[in-house]
Amino acid sequence: MPETLSATRRQLLTGLVATAAFAQTQETISIPGKQSMLVHNDRPEDLETPLSGLNTWITPNDLFFVRQHLPRPRVNEGQYRLTLDGKVNRPLQLTLADLRKLPQYTLAATLECTGNARGFFRPRVPGIQWGRGAIGNAEWSGPRLSDVLKMAGANLDSTYATFNGADVGVAKTPDFIRSLPMKKSLHPATLLALKMNGEAIPDIHGFPVRLIVPGWDGTSWVKWVTSITVADEPNTGFFMDPAYRFPKHPGAPGVAIDPSDLEVIEGMPVKSFITSPTDQESVPLSKTTIRGVAWAGEEKIEAVHISTDGGSRWEEAQLSPQKLAFAWRLWSYEWQPPKQGYYNLLSRSTDSAGRVQPVVAAWNPSGYLYSAIDKIGVVVEKGA
Repeated sequence: MPETLSATRRQLLTGLVATAAFAQTQETISIPGKQSMLVHNDRPEDLETPLSGLNTWITPNDLFFVRQHLPRPRVNEGQYRLTLDGKVNRPLQLTLADLRKLPQYTLAATLECTGNARGFFRPRVPGIQWGRGAIGNAEWSGPRLSDVLKMAGANLDSTYATFNGADVGVAKTPDFIRSLPMKKSLHPATLLALKMNGEAIPDIHGFPVRLIVPGWDGTSWVKWVTSITVADEPNTGFFMDPAYRFPKHPGAPGVAIDPSDLEVIEGMPVKSFITSPTDQESVPLSKTTIRGVAWAGEEKIEAVHISTDGGSRWEEAQLSPQKLAFAWRLWSYEWQPPKQGYYNLLSRSTDSAGRVQPVVAAWNPSGYLYSAIDKIGVVVEKGA
């Protein structure tokens, strides 16, 4: 057997074993404003949605995952101001009332933490060991960012808009600041959201204003936005460089990456998860519905295929009717197990750009953008 083929197979087996071995061991805990969540940290809050919370097209606010880098700020609505400066003709300070007077738009978009499913990488990498639940789909409402930039007479030929929020670091912890290319800033789907699923954005999710960058990693979705600066260069702070960067060229698992070979993460990959049944669950020897979600960054989901025999044969799943860029689709597959025993169930999605969910995720030392074909194991029993 050629060595390259042997190595590829070993890598595949390693990835599948890692996925099967990973378990969400945290207890689900109820905290104010949330249903039971998997708690990775409580201060600042890093809360994962249980798989049972991912089976609806819109994820309720009280089940939506939370990722915080810095302690959560408290923003007074009456005192809130959004500052626009830099390369603008009319520097502004806007109140919430000013933002509410602008045309309001509503958009369904999936928000996913850049490190979602980090716990499946092998070799393991440092960071929060998220399972599948650092993701959610919501309807976001507010003015277009482009309208707000135009109010200030922003130089639209500038290269970047930089966003800061009300959250601040403790001691020497750097401030969380992100820069967005002007092209994405002017996209009609990029919003300054005031509402989440029809309600004022909850404090824990960025009240009163959150940047919505559909199709891009969650790091770009700055919370508690208080300032926008138009410039020709991106911010050079920690959360732009070196954090949240991905290798330009694939590297071998476990091997360090040269920082000069990293670039800022933007659009998200095509991906799917199995949400029901759960890994190692016992299911009856009767028809069982396999369920899950699939999404593809800025693209639309075209198809999801399911294998119930470890990848030997694939069948097409039924998709929910929502076929939208930026938002996930639910999928389901009716499975009749042929006999008792242990089965490996796999899901694989395809998007409108022709991308297919890969067998193996591209390993990287930060554990970002895990996207491998999802896999769980189930035990089929007569009396289950």
